[in-house]
Amino acid sequence: MTAAQLSTFQRWSILIGASVLLSLAMGMRQSFGLFQTSVIRDIGITTADFSLATAIQNVVWGVTQPMVGAMADRYGSRFVMVAGVFVYAAGLVLMMIATSALVFTLGAGFCVGLALSCTASSMTMTVTSRVVSVAKRSLAMGAVSAAGSLGLVLASPLAQTLITRAGWQVALIGFLGLVAVMLPSAFMAGRADKIDIDKADDTSQPLGTVVQTALGHSGFMVMSIAFFVCGLQLVFITTHLPTYLEVCGLDPSLGAEALAMIGLFNVIGSYTFGWLGGRYPKQLLLGGIYIVRSVTIAAYFWFPATPTTTLVFAAVMGSLWLGVVPLVNGLVAQLFGLRFMATLTGIAFLSHQAGSFLGAWGGGLIYDHLGSYDMAWRAAVIIGLIAGAFQMLMNVRPPAAQGAIDGAVPRAA
Repeated sequence: MTAAQLSTFQRWSILIGASVLLSLAMGMRQSFGLFQTSVIRDIGITTADFSLATAIQNVVWGVTQPMVGAMADRYGSRFVMVAGVFVYAAGLVLMMIATSALVFTLGAGFCVGLALSCTASSMTMTVTSRVVSVAKRSLAMGAVSAAGSLGLVLASPLAQTLITRAGWQVALIGFLGLVAVMLPSAFMAGRADKIDIDKADDTSQPLGTVVQTALGHSGFMVMSIAFFVCGLQLVFITTHLPTYLEVCGLDPSLGAEALAMIGLFNVIGSYTFGWLGGRYPKQLLLGGIYIVRSVTIAAYFWFPATPTTTLVFAAVMGSLWLGVVPLVNGLVAQLFGLRFMATLTGIAFLSHQAGSFLGAWGGGLIYDHLGSYDMAWRAAVIIGLIAGAFQMLMNVRPPAAQGAIDGAVPRAA
């Protein structure tokens, strides 16, 4: 079956399944910062311990993503995504029963990190790219990313309400209810396995050769390194913003409101950048996102935090949040086709997660040692500006072996 032969119902069921899966997987994960104060108090761990668990989550996610992508490319997405849902549930249970930093890290770090490899952006974008034509691919990925961001709007207020009224363990039970919704969504999205890849997006070369070609492509490497900065900035904010607001003497509920605001405006931003990516050079849009993000972070942390500035900051950052996903995945498809897209985006994502590790753990270490986040946000701003500039200059020409990889016809930028 080809994408063109899908009925409207089949196409929408796959896209809705991918959207819900991404939405809930990311929404819960991005709300973990709301648990930090309560977990530290009840378990008796430090801010650095909590940050390390989050950092390990991001490293596990990044390290396993290429391998999970390769499994999906070989055995199908459904198997991988369904397995990921069960691993996610196991991680939440371990977090809930944790009485030490080790057990909490095993749940929040290792299990959730592996689960995200199976259920989050790389897998859902791979599924989405198979359902639509090349002309609509960027818009479709932007739309799924936009719908996927709604999970934060749901998970963040749910977590904050339950933490306040019943405790953080009950909030994790609420998250297990969301995981139950992920299971049928994984089955729905997995129907994309039955869709044949178009010849223009296929390759007769083995996986090892295609990976070697990608690693030797200057544009792919620049994009991957710039993706490192993306991960550093975003995870620093989701992990440490609630604590920063508490240090500033603001109401703890403001952290949940800010995260929900990020999720809400991410809907607009993801769809917009998906639409723009089908019309303008993706590398310029990506570079612009990194630069504007950096300027926004500098403006917010430079002045005293207030409820108004925090929500404005969250709205601006939200509009720039997951807009990178359709652009990065679109560039990979543009350069190398769809056959090994899950593997190649997984390799780029490994760099992103290395940045996430540094953003989560490094931010915690700086705060524990200096009693302030000033050094952390300033470093995030400087490297963000540098990454944005290099991203704009990325080489978007397909590899020299383009004829063997994607049909000899270069794709438009």
